[in-house]
Amino acid sequence: MTAHRVWRLGADVDTDALAPGHAMKHGIDIIAKHSLEAMRPEFARTVQPGDVIVAGPNFGIGSSREQAAAVLVHLGVAAVIAPSYGGLYFRNAFNLGLLLLTCAEAESLQDGDTVSLDVARPAVRTGDGRELACERVPDFLMEMVRAGGLMKQLQQRFANKDRDAR
Repeated sequence: MTAHRVWRLGADVDTDALAPGHAMKHGIDIIAKHSLEAMRPEFARTVQPGDVIVAGPNFGIGSSREQAAAVLVHLGVAAVIAPSYGGLYFRNAFNLGLLLLTCAEAESLQDGDTVSLDVARPAVRTGDGRELACERVPDFLMEMVRAGGLMKQLQQRFANKDRDAR
């Protein structure tokens, strides 16, 4: 299993922190450079593909802006682990291919920890051997994540359908 570095955030991280309003007139590459700048100024510069965000309850509350999930996909974040999510954020994240794991004990993880994700169980394993249980992600949402989001999933389905029709 792959090891992932933890970026620990608090509770109630809103969509404006993830995709700040002042950057919304730009494309996703610029918006991503400003992601979480008010909370973790170094985040966008130093996050590495495969890192995970761990947060408190209500991650992604606020507006329906899909860029709040898109920036994390753009930056290569492998997953967000939190006890709960804003409803609109939850749907946007899976539509864009971002894995969200709902884990009651997420807040026991610390900044800089290393974790591995066992999506089949689902669980988060810590570097010191602890295992935190997570809620099961429905199969249809995992298929979206594996495909890279809803649009890519639909493109793949239509491409396969066209190929099979020939």
